[in-house]
Amino acid sequence: MSSIITRHVPPILRGVGQIMLQNNSYSGILFLAGIFYNSWLLGLAAIAGASIGTYTARILKYEEADIENGLYGFNSALVGIAILFYFGLNSMTVFVLLAGAAGSTVVMNILKKRIPAYTSPFVLVTWVGLGFFLFVWGCRILPGAEEATASIDIVSAVVRGLGQVMFQENTVTGVLFLLGILVNSGLSAGYALYASWLGLAIGWLFSVSGTTLNAGLMSYNGILCAIALAGTRRSDFVWVTLAVFLSVALQIYMVATGIISLTAPFVVSTWAVLIIKNKTKNYPIKYKNVSGQLNERYE
Repeated sequence: MSSIITRHVPPILRGVGQIMLQNNSYSGILFLAGIFYNSWLLGLAAIAGASIGTYTARILKYEEADIENGLYGFNSALVGIAILFYFGLNSMTVFVLLAGAAGSTVVMNILKKRIPAYTSPFVLVTWVGLGFFLFVWGCRILPGAEEATASIDIVSAVVRGLGQVMFQENTVTGVLFLLGILVNSGLSAGYALYASWLGLAIGWLFSVSGTTLNAGLMSYNGILCAIALAGTRRSDFVWVTLAVFLSVALQIYMVATGIISLTAPFVVSTWAVLIIKNKTKNYPIKYKNVSGQLNERYE
């Protein structure tokens, strides 16, 4: 029994940590603590999703190093959280969670060989799941608790932005998520706070409602952009700032057109910045691969 735990638990925890590009079991533990603090159901969904994604990769005999690094756990964990967040717990959502988590592993294996996949497998699979529930099964998305407000609590909104990366609108959860990043990378934690504040500011400039801003919904995509592009050069700060702006603008556009954005603004904006950097001659092109390692090359 102990050998089974030793083999499977660390990749699952690292898989949860990889949601914020942190290849660290302690990060995963703190992230799970934050989710469970806000919702035991979504905490179980995260564990179930990460476990299914990891086991699917083992069954399909994917690269062992990738499995150990949690690369097949984070998209599946997000799928699990999203399905229960939007539609609650019932027999059909359990089935879709199982199928979606396994499917995200297959999609991840395909995409990561060609591009920095980030959370794109989660986005694609969850969009399919949402389409099934909304247009085939005829379900409605569960209503969220909203407290209309015009004033903005900057500190709370910045911290909640961290929680919203995993669908958690809770200040304590946001603090635990920040600690989860900090335990692995102080640089990433600093950039995450900057991006959350910047997303809030940009949302305010675009006249986004105070309710939405206070919930942290304009920050979470930018946070992921910042962590993915974080670096020690001053130019990295500029690229992060550009990516955060693009992610907020894209999210506002998607919401206006009725699209559930998930983390698509993060993925598209980060890809766009990487392409722009790649077109800049003699510029050091840096990007974090899905295992959290930093790659660098010159064009």
